[in-house]
Amino acid sequence: MRPSFWPTTHDILPPYLQAGGTGAFAVRAVLAALGAPSWGIYSGYELVENVPRPGVEEQLDNEKYEFRPRDYSAGESSGIARLLGSLNAIRRVHPALRQLQNVRVHPTENDSLVCFSRHLAAEHSPTDRADVVIVVVNLDPWNTQEGLVHLDLAALGLPVDAPFVVRDELGGTTHTWHADNFVRLAPSVGCAHVMSTGQA
Repeated sequence: MRPSFWPTTHDILPPYLQAGGTGAFAVRAVLAALGAPSWGIYSGYELVENVPRPGVEEQLDNEKYEFRPRDYSAGESSGIARLLGSLNAIRRVHPALRQLQNVRVHPTENDSLVCFSRHLAAEHSPTDRADVVIVVVNLDPWNTQEGLVHLDLAALGLPVDAPFVVRDELGGTTHTWHADNFVRLAPSVGCAHVMSTGQA
């Protein structure tokens, strides 16, 4: 059996999603898509459906109670639909993201930032090349957060005493990183860096 991560389900709408709006939906999508080898979303997630039934943690117009037609073209305005597509494209390119036992959490100096990596050695990769993906997420759906991230480079199969180039798979930019890196992440769909070393 392999675990599957879901940002939410049809009958659970936690306070974080109720109050956090688009930013919270983006954060949970990134964590679900890149935190496990299998993930899914429930119908309407890209529409940021976050209105609860009074007094309970579930959607107001819950499909347990009614047929729910949706206008999915409205999802383009929030950016969540594009984010979901980008996350799936990243998963297709990086075999490290399809493994179960290769998640490593790295320390940060800001509790609102979480950093984890997925590393697949060349001898285990279908591409015969090592694959490294480093994910940094701003958990605060309302505010920009910044701070230092400390990477265990040896665990990633990277030289511990030399800089290396990473490409942000979400932003399309490249950066020179080291063991200690300053990051600054906005809320909403810009909530994360998904850095790859270009080895895959």
